[in-house]
Amino acid sequence: MFMDVVVFAGIATVLLMISFFVGVGIFVVKDQERHERKAKGKSGRSQIGVS
Repeated sequence: MFMDVVVFAGIATVLLMISFFVGVGIFVVKDQERHERKAKGKSGRSQIGVS
């Protein structure tokens, strides 16, 4: 395979897209965990001693 500038640009583009979607996925998971903790604190069901 002939390694041309276009091939390097294509590989770089694919790597940038993959890293972008991984970053979005990490953000979504962390944000979901943050909202779950906030919701548990409001409901009172997860607190010890509350029946």
